[in-house]
Amino acid sequence: MTEAYIVGAVRSPVGRRNGGLARTHPADLGAHVLRELMDGSNADPSAVEDVIFGCVDTIGPQAGDIARTCWLAAGLPEEVPGVTIDRQCGSSQQALHFAAQAVLSGTNDLVVAGGVQNMSMIPISSAMLAGQALGHETPFGGSKGWVERYGTQEVSQFTGAERIAAQWDVSREEMERYAYESHRRALHAIDAGYFRREIVPCDGVATDEGPRRDTTIEKMAALKTLVEGGRLTAALASQISDGAAALLIASSRAVRDHGLTPRARVHHLSARGADPITMLDAPIPATVHALGMTGMSIDDFDTIEINEAFASVVLAWLKETGADPARVNPNGGAIALGHPLGATGAVLAVKLLHELERTGGRWGLQTMCEGGGQANVTIIERLDPPPPESP
Repeated sequence: MTEAYIVGAVRSPVGRRNGGLARTHPADLGAHVLRELMDGSNADPSAVEDVIFGCVDTIGPQAGDIARTCWLAAGLPEEVPGVTIDRQCGSSQQALHFAAQAVLSGTNDLVVAGGVQNMSMIPISSAMLAGQALGHETPFGGSKGWVERYGTQEVSQFTGAERIAAQWDVSREEMERYAYESHRRALHAIDAGYFRREIVPCDGVATDEGPRRDTTIEKMAALKTLVEGGRLTAALASQISDGAAALLIASSRAVRDHGLTPRARVHHLSARGADPITMLDAPIPATVHALGMTGMSIDDFDTIEINEAFASVVLAWLKETGADPARVNPNGGAIALGHPLGATGAVLAVKLLHELERTGGRWGLQTMCEGGGQANVTIIERLDPPPPESP
């Protein structure tokens, strides 16, 4: 049985809403990381068997199978196909799963996984709202089966985040302390140069634009809540962002044939579902499932990346799993660094691998909440570099 190895992993900076990457066409943004990924590899680009990209709101410049468009815009071989997938915020983490599964099955030997999103250019929920001009108010309301099962209650990430805060008794003050720490960690990582190896500067942007040096807990406390009587504010949610990331997944045969260096082994891949109205708590059962399948403990992981869609999501997950907060999002998360929807899963995977390499850690876990009440879990094992060849 072959292994699925990560042999390359790069990302763009994550740009702020209307920031330095706002006018970069999504195809060019994705092409930028794809060129760097392939240029940094010994692999012949024509040997790549598929390009699997995540993207949400695939309309306008993100329509037309953006995975394929990115590859072609990068000037890479036309004979290589591409496919775009949508598991909402987990789209590019699922792209990684599909790529690794293709390799593990023996179907493919060399596959690119990644994602791209320009939220400045195509606002969040554009695809869901596009149907209104055709008489469809929401994606759910016209379904008899959906209404029979879930009624006409609002399907909203904000509702889900508030539900989680209430159910797990996560206070606003607790979330503000967490959000402040996310900015602090992100700024420390930027200042210390932790992200330099993984980021490919793009269109004059060389570093993540989201972290705020002037953020204080006092400023957060002065903000209005997102919903009347709620606990969450804009400071406690992920930022609207632009970005792209890509990883190269190889089989044992591809590693041998192309002279590649395995950097990590994909140890486990799974996804689980939960209540689509609460929506954002699925990382909890998904993590429990992954640990049960692998026989691992949460304490086995040197680094964990869980997407900071909202502070309540991570804090509830921490309470349930008992994970060491110091090992979770050690260089900040989406509250500070941003959340370019369809790209975030790949961005987190790139960050996870590089942090394990930087610190010498062995095991990494990644999870994130997703629309529809879903969550992916990826477990990777960092591999020691091979010894230098004898003269």
